[in-house]
Amino acid sequence: MAFTHQTIEKNTGWLIILTILIVSVGGLVQIVPLYFQRYVTEPVQGLKPYSALELSGRDLYIREGCVGCHSQLVRPFRAETERYGHYSVAGEYVYDRPFLWGSKRTGPDLQRLAGRYSDDWHRVHLLNPRDVVPESNMPAYPWLQENALKANDIQAKMKALRALGHPYSDEEIANAPKELEGKTEMDAMIAYLQSLGRAMKSTQ
Repeated sequence: MAFTHQTIEKNTGWLIILTILIVSVGGLVQIVPLYFQRYVTEPVQGLKPYSALELSGRDLYIREGCVGCHSQLVRPFRAETERYGHYSVAGEYVYDRPFLWGSKRTGPDLQRLAGRYSDDWHRVHLLNPRDVVPESNMPAYPWLQENALKANDIQAKMKALRALGHPYSDEEIANAPKELEGKTEMDAMIAYLQSLGRAMKSTQ
């Protein structure tokens, strides 16, 4: 029996085996090289892992569903780079687990937000967006100002991230609960927003 294209199509077993083989090889060819490309696995210059306060704010960003309306990925198109700044690069997301690129922009992209507005502006905006952007359809988040920040699991989170390669020191982990003392969820959210794109801005 000749091993021809027609033979493979007629034999379900061979068709399944060869399909799995080809898909596996194709997947490996795409994925494996990424582990050897330094620009994909190494952080951009000046990038630091999130502080305890910023990390707590990131969790709140996820909890409140902000990623459903805001992206964190500036695409390499002229319209986007003129509005937001330098397009996003892989090394910016080394310490993002999971990444929060988003898939929809009801609101603007936030990847270059660091330093664009003051902390007070963010506070007013989160309490009532219409006070600073009259046409905004973003909901208000007044409870962030009222809720005290909980520090009961911050050390466990930082230890887990360190196991994944984030360079947290023993001292940073030990001092994490103290960093969150007396802080509100609003403080944490603002700290996180002010960290977005900070490393890229410092290198430009």
